[in-house]
Amino acid sequence: MHIPVLKKEVIQYLDPKPNENFIDATIGNGGHSLAILEKTAPKGKVLGIDWSQEMIDSVNKNPNLIPVCANFADLSEIVRKNRISNIRGILFDLGMSSWHLASSGRGFSLQKKEPLDMRYSLANQLTAEKIVNYFSKFEIEKILREYGEEEFSKEIAEKIVEKRKSKPIENTLQLVEAVKEAVPRAYLRRRIHPATRTFQALRIAVNGELDNIEKVLPQALSLLETGGRLVVISFHSLEDRIVKNFFKNRASEGSEGLKILTKKPIIPTNQEIKINPKSRSAKLRVAVKI
Repeated sequence: MHIPVLKKEVIQYLDPKPNENFIDATIGNGGHSLAILEKTAPKGKVLGIDWSQEMIDSVNKNPNLIPVCANFADLSEIVRKNRISNIRGILFDLGMSSWHLASSGRGFSLQKKEPLDMRYSLANQLTAEKIVNYFSKFEIEKILREYGEEEFSKEIAEKIVEKRKSKPIENTLQLVEAVKEAVPRAYLRRRIHPATRTFQALRIAVNGELDNIEKVLPQALSLLETGGRLVVISFHSLEDRIVKNFFKNRASEGSEGLKILTKKPIIPTNQEIKINPKSRSAKLRVAVKI
C-alpha cells in the first residue's frame, strides 16, 4: 500500500479551505488529494495529474477530483484544457509510487528480475534497455555521473559496454550483476545497494525527470493566485537543488515572486520513517506567491 509522505505537513502548509481549488501534479494513489478534498468540500476541486495511466485508474472516484493522465511538464496546457481556475495551491510529490516498484513490472526495482523499461508512461519511446544497449560508453558514463552522482560511473559504463558485446542487457538482474562486477569489493558492503544510483540515473534519464521539474515550476508559479502556495516534496539532492534554487531566485525578484515559508526543508519525523521507511529521504519545501 502506498502511504502519502508528509501528509500532515502538506495539509498544514497548503492550508486548504472550503470551496478552494488545488492541483496535485503527481497524484499517484491519491492520498494527498483525498486529504485536500476533505478540507475543500463541498465545492472545492483538485486537478490530479499522473503520467502513468494505471495510477489514474486506481484513484478513488470523487466528483470533485479531476484525474488527468499527462506529463506535468505540460501543466499550463493541462489546466487550460480542464478549465480550472482560482488555484490556491499546487503540490508536487516527486517520489516514485510504491506501485511502480512493486507491481508495474517495468524494472524500477533492482530486487526482482524484470525488463529494463523504467518508463512512467508507455507512450515514451525511450527505455532503460535502449540506453544500456545502444548509448555510447561516454553517454552512459555521463548519465550515471550527472543523474546518479555515481563515483564509479566510468567503471560501470565500461562494464556495461563490455557485457553487451556478447549478450544484450535486457533485465534488471543482468544490470545489477554488471554493476557489482564493475565496482570495488568494499562498495558492495555499503548500506545502500551498489546499483541504487545506477537505477536512479537511468530512471531520471528515461523520463526526463529533472528537465520536467525545471519546466514546470515557472508554470506552477504563473498559475497560482496571489497568496497561493507551492509545495514540493523531493527525494534526492538533484531534485531538491532545482527546487531550492528556483525558490531562492524567485524570492529575490520583484514581480511574480515568491516568499519562502520553509527556510530549511521539512523532513519526516522518526515516527513517520518507522511506519513508512521510504519517506526517510523526503524533503518538503514551501513558498507562497506574492
